[in-house]
Amino acid sequence: MNNTQIAELLRNVAASYQYKDPIKYKFQIIAYNRAADSIEHATSELKDLWDDGKLDDVPSIGVSIAKHLDELFRTGKSKHFEDLMKDIPKEAFILMALPKIGLKTALRLIAQGKPDEVKRLLKDAEKLKAKNKRLLLPYAENLALEVIEWIKKSEYVENVDVLGSLRRRSATVGDIDILAAPKNSKTQKIHTKGGYFNSKLIEHFTKYPKAQKIIEAGDTTASLLLPNNVQVDLLVMDSEAYGNALQHFTGSKFHNIALREHAKKLGYSLNEYGVKKANSGQRIANRFKTEEELYEFLGLRYIEPELREDAGEIESSLNNSLPNLVKLEDIKADLQIHSNFDIETSHDLGVSTMEEIIEKASQLGYEYIAFTEHNPSKKGHTNQQKINLIKQKSEAIEQLNYSRESNSEKRIPKVFNSLEIDINKDGSLPLPDKAFDFLDFTLVSIHGVFDLSRFDQTKRVINALSYPKVKIFAHPTARKINEREGVELDWEKIFDFCLKNNKWIEINADPMRLDLPDTLVRDAVKLGVKLTLGTDTHEVSMMNNMKYGVDVARRGWAEKKNIINTRSLKEFEEMLQ
Repeated sequence: MNNTQIAELLRNVAASYQYKDPIKYKFQIIAYNRAADSIEHATSELKDLWDDGKLDDVPSIGVSIAKHLDELFRTGKSKHFEDLMKDIPKEAFILMALPKIGLKTALRLIAQGKPDEVKRLLKDAEKLKAKNKRLLLPYAENLALEVIEWIKKSEYVENVDVLGSLRRRSATVGDIDILAAPKNSKTQKIHTKGGYFNSKLIEHFTKYPKAQKIIEAGDTTASLLLPNNVQVDLLVMDSEAYGNALQHFTGSKFHNIALREHAKKLGYSLNEYGVKKANSGQRIANRFKTEEELYEFLGLRYIEPELREDAGEIESSLNNSLPNLVKLEDIKADLQIHSNFDIETSHDLGVSTMEEIIEKASQLGYEYIAFTEHNPSKKGHTNQQKINLIKQKSEAIEQLNYSRESNSEKRIPKVFNSLEIDINKDGSLPLPDKAFDFLDFTLVSIHGVFDLSRFDQTKRVINALSYPKVKIFAHPTARKINEREGVELDWEKIFDFCLKNNKWIEINADPMRLDLPDTLVRDAVKLGVKLTLGTDTHEVSMMNNMKYGVDVARRGWAEKKNIINTRSLKEFEEMLQ
């Protein structure tokens, strides 16, 4: 089960409690709904976290829920969940996917509705569930930027920002939420045909050319439906309280709960409109134009959006121990790139030339890059043929580096000859020893046999990392977001091996991977395991995806010192030696 399915199951459990006795089971209803929210927004698959014994890292999963989830992952079912829902038809839970339909209404529709009508509603519910898949970060970002560009065309807008999981740079995003502050809001009211007052900024937003439908439009909020069933919501907030609203609606929900608890200790209550003395009955007393002012008022150092997950960030802020997060401009190299230099690879060949990629790297200001084509395929190649192919690539790169040295006045990055090598089932690598002599270093990765036991998969990876020229474990969980969960690995053993043997773990910036996930990045950072960033580029424009790898690093509390390719060329060469 993936996170979406588990979250849906827990919401069904909460609905079952609600149906049985909403007063008696008040706290269970709250607990299961909170856990569902938390799981839905987790950036690692819950099954992977369970594999690693880290269910406790997910906010709102208490001892009782964790026990039932443990049974679910071990046996494929939970007796408690089944007993609770056994008298409720499965169709009722499916109908709950429709707007404004709870369990009682769903049961009434099934009992009283015509069979054909119920069948149609079930079909609609299934379609809606299929459409409500969470968006990959870049897709959501591009949609949001287009909408923001439209909003900025209004003469009435002063500030505009994205909110929620998009601003926190989560791997996946649900609906797109945007906050805007109007210029001179007191003069912006106009009467509409609907008979209510609507700000001119809201009116401009609802005219967004790509909107398929206006879901709702009011005084301060509006919602549009975009193509592919993507919903975008706008909140208009007075600039005097813009910082309060920006902080509140950026979330996460669990960060906000912790922040309110901190404020309560100081004698304050806070919400999206401002801060006031707790239990004073007074109106909002303190409103802030910026988040920085709000955090400072609460005695906290500013907490970056990527850290707001109730993972100890408030305590770190109080202790002045928040990390100085790595930035995109700190990155001096891309350490996973696939060119179209044909070494008859085992997987897809890149489509861009080495020269095109070097030019792009130069534009990005990189000091060095690595060409990491997949290894020559096992089938159809003798060992000598593999050696010859890699030697040909080595000679081509030598020529490129010679040209670089001959044009020292130009800022051309140095090129390293590398490969991304498949890990065989037993942990061996499909290259003869002699082939490694022509490589500066290599990456290893899992591209098949995903279902080994935790013990065997871990042994497989450590065997592969034991080769002297292997430096980087690439897209290490082998997950594909919304498609495939990661393999089972003993991360304690892998991190320990990397620390003792000077091996590095990649954060793959491909938006479908974003792997190592941020939760494991933080574990690596705590232990001192060094990380690398690579875009896994197969076409030159994919090199722009580096920022998404940096997002993952930042969410994992990584600083510049934790990332290998923030080093200068000279430092990197010394580390290879």
